Amino acid sequence: MDTHDTDMSGRGSDLALWERATTSYWRTVRGTAPPPGSNQRTEAARARNRVAAGAGAATVDLFVDPVCPYTWIVACWLREVARHREVDVRHHPMSLHLLNEGGVLDGRYASVIGPSRVATAVAVQHGSDALRAWHEAFGSSIFDRWRHPEPREYRVASLDALVAAGLSTDLVEAAEGDDHDEELRRRTEEAVRPVGYDVGTPIVHLDGVAFFGPILNAVPLGNAALRLFDGMRLVVGSPEFFELKRTRTSPPDVVYRPDGKERS
Repeated sequence: MDTHDTDMSGRGSDLALWERATTSYWRTVRGTAPPPGSNQRTEAARARNRVAAGAGAATVDLFVDPVCPYTWIVACWLREVARHREVDVRHHPMSLHLLNEGGVLDGRYASVIGPSRVATAVAVQHGSDALRAWHEAFGSSIFDRWRHPEPREYRVASLDALVAAGLSTDLVEAAEGDDHDEELRRRTEEAVRPVGYDVGTPIVHLDGVAFFGPILNAVPLGNAALRLFDGMRLVVGSPEFFELKRTRTSPPDVVYRPDGKERS
């Protein structure tokens, strides 16, 4: 009798071997690996989160590390979609630093965790709509072009965004301490668990289906934005679809021009 674990579909896959292989990959490439049983917990989270995609308004949960330019582009894309289509977009904070903690990228994001801490403080005290308003103001300031801002610029942009969103400027002090890190870690886990751990940002949950991406090099406008959204909604409706990728050959165009022309 075969004593290997089998997958839930009954196809006889050796899940223990799969977990050993993916764990080895993670430790080689990322310098760390998720705890044992993570694949099973991811599958369970996917089953809990998934909702039926009907003809009504789509529901989108966007998980935001404010320093990520690709998350900013996706946020702008969703704003563009919402100009033309009924869609419920909810913003949540997450942290690239906490996501990569203990791995080869651990030090890369440690100095720029401040904005995600401020985002968490905003979300906890004022909710998703306030976080969206703060993120729009923050991104408009930081992402005037693709570059690597200094930590000081992030603090100034965080403060200015609080003013623009009509929120207390005291919240900027969240950037300097770890008071909100437990909640930020919980939100990051909420973002990642149904996707799996081989991810970065942005993370989007569309109609309950979670994925890393889309990675956009510029903000689609008008019909182009809607076609991409409809295509994403179609693709995530297929439970066997997992990944598409191609190499980026230029830096992102991070400026959102809502009244500009569609790209050909």
